[in-house]
Amino acid sequence: MIKKLFVPVALAASCWLSAASATEPLRIGYVFAMANAPVLIAEKLGYYKDEGLAVDVKALGDGPVIQQALAAHELDVAYVGTPPVYQWYARGLKSVILAKVNYGQAAVVAGSQTNIQQLGDLKGHKLAGVKKGSGMDVLLRGYVLKERAGLDPDKDLDIIDLPPGNMNAALDRGIVDAAFSWEPFVSQALLRGSARLLLDVNQALPQYPWYVVIGLPETLRDRPDDVVKLLRAHRRAIDFLNRQPEQANRIIAEAFKLETIQRPDGSQASGEQIVAEARKRLGWSAELEPRDLQFIQRLMDYSHSLKFMDTQVPLNDLVDTSYLQKSAH
Repeated sequence: MIKKLFVPVALAASCWLSAASATEPLRIGYVFAMANAPVLIAEKLGYYKDEGLAVDVKALGDGPVIQQALAAHELDVAYVGTPPVYQWYARGLKSVILAKVNYGQAAVVAGSQTNIQQLGDLKGHKLAGVKKGSGMDVLLRGYVLKERAGLDPDKDLDIIDLPPGNMNAALDRGIVDAAFSWEPFVSQALLRGSARLLLDVNQALPQYPWYVVIGLPETLRDRPDDVVKLLRAHRRAIDFLNRQPEQANRIIAEAFKLETIQRPDGSQASGEQIVAEARKRLGWSAELEPRDLQFIQRLMDYSHSLKFMDTQVPLNDLVDTSYLQKSAH
């Protein structure tokens, strides 16, 4: 008798779990950076809801933290820099790049009180950077220092690991002489007059891709329609960013709590003006062009030469644009 009662109850529980999983929110993680504004816009303006997509959006500190959350199956998709994606792919976490988020964002600035006028002058100085082996560190060491400046990142200067939010204060206090940072921190330093621009990476490498949308294999297998809905909302958010810059700047300034800062001439720059300044080095696009794929391969080559990874990841295995193509219809 117990066995006969147990089977229907188990089946009922199984059906309930299946129904629940079908309606679970899509868990989206993103690096809390201005370049990932499409996530904020899509959520704020209800684009996910318009697609009939329930989401659980989480802002996280950096790419490695997001990759750990994906590995622990705490996220389904993520907005993250490219290097952590292929580095973790080589270790067995087979996340796939689905779309682009932005281009540009990074720059090298030097403290205005220093005599550093060009990249080569960084030799013998202290440069604020991020965690060794991280995505931005790959770009700094592989492209900015080795290729562009002709410097050995391990011997010619001292790279100080700092959170980006602390870099400007370190510049002001003379703890470091220069910084490799991104928006809005670059624009804040420039508008305040506490730093000068040494290299805008987006000028040197026009429209280089950085953040991308990635999905776990099981997400693509089990929730393909939701992935397409996500990318449709993503496209719509980028369209808003590009077509309605003033409204978008207001949303970004509020989301990042950008406070008014004082320029050297005593005038004030509002949070929205900081975002407008950042747009000089930053833009948004969902499309993955051939040149974007070439740049991703270039980043992988940097990671190999820097010995941050020793396994080749075929680019075709790392990227799948079919969901992005479906989201265009």
